[in-house]
This record gives sequence, structure tokens and C-alpha cells, in this order.
Amino acid sequence: MDFFVPFRICGSGLSAQRAKMDVITANLANVDTTRTPEGGPYMRKVISFSSQPVGRVFDMKLRKALNMVRVGDVEESREGVRRVADPGHPDADASGFVSLPNVNVVSEMAGMIMASRAYEACVTAFDATKSMALKTLEIGR
Repeated sequence: MDFFVPFRICGSGLSAQRAKMDVITANLANVDTTRTPEGGPYMRKVISFSSQPVGRVFDMKLRKALNMVRVGDVEESREGVRRVADPGHPDADASGFVSLPNVNVVSEMAGMIMASRAYEACVTAFDATKSMALKTLEIGR
């Protein structure tokens, strides 16, 4: 097996969790944005992940077992916007309602904690792989 496969797998996980954190921070930063350049309130973004084959490995069984994380598209959530009665708001419609983003701060914070924990797990796996590789190199001494 290629010596760097575990590092590529860990690296893809780190990149994926970083992308997820970027999307979550954008959602949290725009929790009260009622007007965007496209018109209307900010729409919550969601990110998708998929698996990607690692590439060259020496055994077909390992080829099917080892996958990296691939970041998919970042899309707008299909959930509707929240409507709140606030006739004094500059973005209120004729009936006095303001359309607010569909961002739930609690669920975004939970997603941030999960992404942080997954990032930490990838770092731990990376460090363990590095330690094993160093120990392997010491065997030859």
C-alpha cells in the first residue's frame, strides 16, 4: 500500500470539515440578514459530502474499503423563510411582516460542534499514522 494513503485520507477529512465550518460560519454571520444582493432574505447554505476512491492501492479489497471525503456542492436550504411581524422594519412587506433567514442558531452550533469533533478525530488519526510511520522507520535501524 502507498505509504501516504492514510495521510491523504486524513487530509481529505480535514479539508471537508474546514469547508463545513466555513458554511456554518457564513450561516451564523447572516442570521439576521433580511436583504441580499439577489433580493430577499439570506437563505441558509448546506454542504454535502460524498466518498471518493483513494486511488492506487495494491489490493482490490482495500480499494473498496478505503475512501476519501469529497466535498460536494454548497446549496441553499429548501426550508422556507421565517416571517415575523415588525411593521417598523425597513424590509417589511405591505402587511407588516419581515422575512428572516431560515437559520436556526442552535442547530448551526450543534453542526459546528460536530464538525469540530470530526476535525479533531482527523487530527488524531493523522498523528497516530505519523507515529506508526516513524516507528516503522525505526525498525530498520
